[in-house]
Amino acid sequence: MQLIEHTSDLEKLCNELNKKTFVCVDFEFLREHTYFAKLCLIQIATDDIAAIVDPLSAGINLQAFFDLMKNPEVIKVFHSGRQDVELIYQQGHCIPEPLFDTQIAASALGLGEAVSYEHLVKHFLNINLDKSSRLSDWSKRPLSSEQVEYAAGDVTHLAKIYPFMVDCLQKQNRIHWIDDELRNLSSPFLYEINPSEIWTKIRHRSHSSKFLTLLRDLACWREKRAIAKNTPRQSLIKDDILLNICAACPQNKEELTAVRGMRSDVVKGKVGDEIMEVIQNFKKTPKNCYVNIPENDNNYTNLDSALLELLRIVLRIVAAKNEVSAKLIASDDDLKFFCCGHVDDAKFMQGWRYEIFGQIVEKISSGKTAITYDADKHTINFLKI
Repeated sequence: MQLIEHTSDLEKLCNELNKKTFVCVDFEFLREHTYFAKLCLIQIATDDIAAIVDPLSAGINLQAFFDLMKNPEVIKVFHSGRQDVELIYQQGHCIPEPLFDTQIAASALGLGEAVSYEHLVKHFLNINLDKSSRLSDWSKRPLSSEQVEYAAGDVTHLAKIYPFMVDCLQKQNRIHWIDDELRNLSSPFLYEINPSEIWTKIRHRSHSSKFLTLLRDLACWREKRAIAKNTPRQSLIKDDILLNICAACPQNKEELTAVRGMRSDVVKGKVGDEIMEVIQNFKKTPKNCYVNIPENDNNYTNLDSALLELLRIVLRIVAAKNEVSAKLIASDDDLKFFCCGHVDDAKFMQGWRYEIFGQIVEKISSGKTAITYDADKHTINFLKI
């Protein structure tokens, strides 16, 4: 196990890694008190190389690592890699390609929809991981031997598991089953920050254009402020308080202080001034610029609820029979789109999903196939009518 603390050593390591077929990558980072993740450790392994890079070492330049991430000849292997890829995108300004995610691959092998790394190691290597260092403060130096061993295990085991998984997928002719998910994971749009769209991720029950427009404006302000201060958005104002402000739409600071959950010291400070400025600007917004609420959310027009419930059952049956995650085959939105007549919007009507599920759905929805139960074998079957 190499501990890399200098740029020259990192460049030498990456020169070797650039000759490999694949590299397994994992990060240790902190983001509890910041908006952007603080990278504390980089773990890298192949079949015969293992190294830990300390990005907090004085003067170390990570460009060689980011160049490795861009090398099209080397497959980058992650487990549940969305946050890792996001960090690479933000700090290295690139997407690691090509990439492979073992959590996604596990869903195609029937190991679960969000299988943990511990479960994967146990399943393929019959090793029980010691997770006692999982909640370590990875920014503190020096690192303990326990921390180094724990961090190394996140990639050394993965380097052994990855070839097994690829072999299993190829033998079952399922290597292409995860193409869509890996393509989505590689999309820069997944990691780009758009403050004006953040409000759509806040749970609410309102159907008022006025309420939602103010929510959009306040959420956008909060996001920009969190980015500028590099602080978590929830530490500025929590979502529920943001919703309370939208409901009250206070006219002045006195009314803002009366909003449930608002602290008077926050209202009296700069944050209070900025909130009131957002509200005043919102009041000048023409109604034709308000958030547009569609008559039917998600275009679920004329939803056949009986068919939807039936297809949910069929999906579980097909997933169990094929030993694959149900969500990999179809989302609930896919089922709803089909039940509304938006067949082209249902991803299970194409490719491998159609072969194992879509064509069954077609036959059941047209009354050409029935679901039967074999009491002797305790199995569920599809019977042609």
